[in-house]
Amino acid sequence: MRRPLFAPFCLMLIALLGGCGRDDPQEALDAAVQELQDNLEDKRTSAVLEQLHADFRAQDDLDREWAKRTMTLLFLQHQNVKVIALSQRNQLDPIYPSKAATEAEVALTGAERLIPDSARHYSVRLEWWLEDNEWKLARLQWR
Repeated sequence: MRRPLFAPFCLMLIALLGGCGRDDPQEALDAAVQELQDNLEDKRTSAVLEQLHADFRAQDDLDREWAKRTMTLLFLQHQNVKVIALSQRNQLDPIYPSKAATEAEVALTGAERLIPDSARHYSVRLEWWLEDNEWKLARLQWR
């Protein structure tokens, strides 16, 4: 049995680190993760889709179309979506400079008003691929 699919997609917004420089690959990665979080929390579906790699996959078999449908459902169901990063690490691949990963423990909440009406805990792994000097989210795994 699959867990509800709307919640895991929001796990992509786990970044709480700042970073605005694009020259340093680590700073650019941190900024991309933060931008993803901001776009999801502000319900900017098209901006999130721009951050996804053309070959995006979640849980090995879910694609960009799934991501779009999931965001639409999530944004209709919850007026407010927040992610609390309990721990997070963004790391460049030491062998392949065009790959990086984010690993985190997060709590995801959804609310119609100010008080959350749902909350879940997830362990997530995001794989980022550098394309045209921009980090794109290519893979998403959760448990």
